[in-house]
Amino acid sequence: MLPIYQELIAAGIRIWVFSGDTDAVVPVTATRYSIDALKLPTLVNWYPWYDHGKVGGWSQVYKGLTLVTIAGAGHEVPLHRPRQALLLFRHFLQNTSMPTK
Repeated sequence: MLPIYQELIAAGIRIWVFSGDTDAVVPVTATRYSIDALKLPTLVNWYPWYDHGKVGGWSQVYKGLTLVTIAGAGHEVPLHRPRQALLLFRHFLQNTSMPTK
């Protein structure tokens, strides 16, 4: 996938990668290592995002790619955390960062 990500980023296409933080199939650490291999400049360092006053997960914004984790979600994020998945999708469509309050 990394070469495909590089092509899409070079073409100016916005990419958001999301992961449940309890995903045993594709752990967040593996996703972060993969993204680090792209050597993208970091625009916004790792920060918590919030849903109704509680931490909904964490995010980091790179040039051309945003990584979002969803707290308490496994491999199928919408199944485990549907409201947070919808929030993630809305922010992607609106091209806005995940909420910090």
